[in-house]
Amino acid sequence: MGPSFNCWPTSRMFMNLKRIRKCQLVQLMTSCLLLSVVMICWEQLDLVVVSHVKSYSFRYLNSFCYVNRSLTIPREQARSFSDFPYLLDHPEKCADEDVLLLVFVKSFPENFERRNAIRFTWGNERYIQNTLGMTVKVLFALGTVERKSTEPFWSKKSDSSFRRKLVREDTLYGDLIQKNFKDSFHNLTLKLIMQFHWMHSRCAHARFFMTTDDDVFVHMPNLVRYLQELSSKGVTDFWTGRVHIGAPPIRSKDSKYYVPYEMYQWSAYPDYTAGAGYVVSGDVAHKIYHATLTLNASLYIDDVFMGICANAVNVSPQQHVYFAGEGKAPYHPCIYSQMMTSHGHVKDIYDLWRVATHPKVQQSTSGLFGKLYCTVVRMYLLCKPQFVDTYPCKAAFL
Repeated sequence: MGPSFNCWPTSRMFMNLKRIRKCQLVQLMTSCLLLSVVMICWEQLDLVVVSHVKSYSFRYLNSFCYVNRSLTIPREQARSFSDFPYLLDHPEKCADEDVLLLVFVKSFPENFERRNAIRFTWGNERYIQNTLGMTVKVLFALGTVERKSTEPFWSKKSDSSFRRKLVREDTLYGDLIQKNFKDSFHNLTLKLIMQFHWMHSRCAHARFFMTTDDDVFVHMPNLVRYLQELSSKGVTDFWTGRVHIGAPPIRSKDSKYYVPYEMYQWSAYPDYTAGAGYVVSGDVAHKIYHATLTLNASLYIDDVFMGICANAVNVSPQQHVYFAGEGKAPYHPCIYSQMMTSHGHVKDIYDLWRVATHPKVQQSTSGLFGKLYCTVVRMYLLCKPQFVDTYPCKAAFL
């Protein structure tokens, strides 16, 4: 009886020890799993979270003065970024006219239909003059198309035909400005420099300058009224758009916006506006032109290079909530009444122009009831956690 009675505690101890070992095994497996997830996600975590912490720390604890100094190069060297011959040009485009706004639309040479859509909607100079009573000049900034060496021998004939089509387009509309450099994403900074140099030499008296993309919708009536008001106040040092504050360079080689350390070694960019569309006053355009004469333009992200130039001449961007970033604005009259730009419009640009500029928009959104109604509508449309890259929630209350 004695031995059989004493075996119970031993059995319970063995079972408890087995449970402990099982729990430890589960804890070990859980820890290994979490560690694996962290290791897998660490690169992304570093890119998104750590890089932003570094960039904001760099922005608020350091000055960009030495960044500007390190990017300053001799004028002869800087000239290599702008010294390309004009293939298409219209030096008399602004002559003897009081130009409120000079607009440059960045466009690839192949995008004939996009340019036509702009000419017959928001970029229609005759409409702007007759309806809004102001002179706005709209030009398209182009580089050249280069065929790959692997393309067949008859591509030269195709190139010649393409060139003739481009020349016919320019003969018909007189609004293409083209220089002899390859038109590509990595040469957008060259295209930006071309725009400021053209304005400086051919349209320096324009009161405002705007650069935008050929898939951006510009609500020209709203923009013209806004700039007329600013002009009447004699505004200077003006630069507005969708502002990026303390943005870090993207170090992932998989990204379109990848920037290696050799090109830009610091943790943050100077503040800049999204390249989809922004506006500067004439005096700022003049300052940017001079900045491009001594800065290294090998950084191919054009809106960031604009920020570097502006920082070098002590100009800071101002946020305008109705300038869109990468996103497309909601379709609604309460949005149209305030809209400045909206990104991502190609096939719908004619319809959007028709409804966004219809007289009923202003009629239905004015007055006490109209304003209250639109505030509620914009809150519903804009104040959503998943709604990003276009107008912020605070735009609903303006």
